[in-house]
Amino acid sequence: QVQLVESGGGMVQAGGSLRVSCAASGLSFSVYAMAWFRQAPGKEREFVASISGGGGNTVYADSVKGRFTVSRDNDKNTVYLEMNNLKPEDTAVYYCAARYGHNKIRASSLYNFWGQGTQVTVSS
Repeated sequence: QVQLVESGGGMVQAGGSLRVSCAASGLSFSVYAMAWFRQAPGKEREFVASISGGGGNTVYADSVKGRFTVSRDNDKNTVYLEMNNLKPEDTAVYYCAARYGHNKIRASSLYNFWGQGTQVTVSS
């Protein structure tokens, strides 16, 4: 059974930093692309970033490019999202997701497995 468990969310002031993690189990982690999505109240879930199975390729949404960094540790079956210079508009529930294959996919419907999400709140 595949499980993705996010952690590390919380509340931070604008301009601050936060790192969220996603621990995976029940899958051959290194062959799965991993992604982060987020969903703010009243809005649709949106793509944030993705990383290839080997970690050598990353994709970012324009809204977070230069501020967020996605990385992974395949020995620990964990993917990370380092968030810097946070803005109030980054407030959302952050979800990690996994798909077999490449990471150049931004559509949430094409990701097979999802975590339960972790809340990130940025105050102004």
